[in-house]
Amino acid sequence: MSELDTLDAATMAELREIAARYPQPRSGLLPMLHLVQSAQGRVTPEGIEACAEVLGITAAEVSGVATFYTMYKRRPVGDYHVGVCTNTLCAVMGGDLILERLKDHLDVGNDETAPRREGDEATVTLEHIECNAACDYAPVMTVNWEFMDNQTPESATQLVDDLRAGREVHSTRGPKLCTWREAERVLAGFNDGLADQGPSAGPASLVGREIARERGWTAPATPSGPALGAGDQGTAK
Repeated sequence: MSELDTLDAATMAELREIAARYPQPRSGLLPMLHLVQSAQGRVTPEGIEACAEVLGITAAEVSGVATFYTMYKRRPVGDYHVGVCTNTLCAVMGGDLILERLKDHLDVGNDETAPRREGDEATVTLEHIECNAACDYAPVMTVNWEFMDNQTPESATQLVDDLRAGREVHSTRGPKLCTWREAERVLAGFNDGLADQGPSAGPASLVGREIARERGWTAPATPSGPALGAGDQGTAK
């Protein structure tokens, strides 16, 4: 076993901390796997064994979860995970062209990490991804699961060049981009203090609400309460 595959005592303690958050400890397996990725850059055999030990389940059960969800990686991921949506609307709006341009520009296939060039500060992994429910900003990319909206082949190429060069990049509707390992730690439930950076919704997402306000439209009354207006609870603020 290499030194890079070793989970240190602090990470083991945090795995137990995550498990203790839940009435049924095994409910913590998903964030625990994200913590393993934060520490090791992927889900390693030792990480699987550690999660199984903490939760009192078999390694086969942990492995079954880790291989089911595509966010869990069995190969090392670069400093930045770049995802290009290739579902229907993003594809029609240019997502397929963006993916092909980035494959050529980075000289990689799907779910591969571009080799580090001389002068690069960071590495990039490229993957085509399924719908991110951001169709109003198609074609959409993500970097470490943060949105990059309204992309073109040219802007996508510039984006990955900026990431490789170590330049500070901000997501379209969120904070400045952190590394993939840092993002995985957030997904494990450890706050990085960046949640309030950047807008949470953009104009395209709020068009329906504004039209409803202008026209006085409200939702139908429910058996348990009055109708909700466009500015009442249950709508985006």
